[in-house]
Amino acid sequence: MVAVTGAGTAVVTLPTERQILITRTFEAPRALVYRAWTTPDLIRQWWAGDRGTVTHVEVDLRAGGAWRYVMRTRRGVEVAFHGQYLEVTANERLVSTDVFEGAPGEPAQTTVTFTGDDAGTTLTILTEYASRESRDAVIRSGMEGGMQASLDHLERALTSRP
Repeated sequence: MVAVTGAGTAVVTLPTERQILITRTFEAPRALVYRAWTTPDLIRQWWAGDRGTVTHVEVDLRAGGAWRYVMRTRRGVEVAFHGQYLEVTANERLVSTDVFEGAPGEPAQTTVTFTGDDAGTTLTILTEYASRESRDAVIRSGMEGGMQASLDHLERALTSRP
C-alpha cells in the first residue's frame, strides 16, 4: 500500500494498482455523517469544496437507484459526476458506480463505509478503477486537493448542525 496523502486531514492510500482509499474521522454521529452524505440539501453544502457551487443534486437512494451531482467551477465550467447505487445499507455502507462525465470510460466502483457511534465516525471511501492508468489519471487530476476541501466543508456542515 502506497500513501499519497498531502496536507489535508484525510489519509489517501493506494492499496492496489487500481484502487484509491480515503479515510477520515469526524467528531459526529454516524447517522449524521450518513445523512449529510446522502441528502441533496446537505450534499449541496459540502460537495464542491472550494472549487465552485453545486448546481444540481439527484439522489435515488436505493439499490438500482441513480445519483448525479453537478457543480459550476469558479471559472464557469460545469463538472458532473453520476452513477448507480449497487448496495445501500443505511448508516453503514454504500456501493455505487462512479462516472466523471468529462472523461467517458468504464465506471469506477466506490464503496463508502461509515463506522463509529454517537461520539465519532470514520468515513472510508474505496474506489476501484478499470485500470491502473485510469486510477493514475484521477490522481494526476488534482483529485486529492478537491476531495480534502470537500471533506473539510463536510466537517463544517456536520458541526453546524444541532
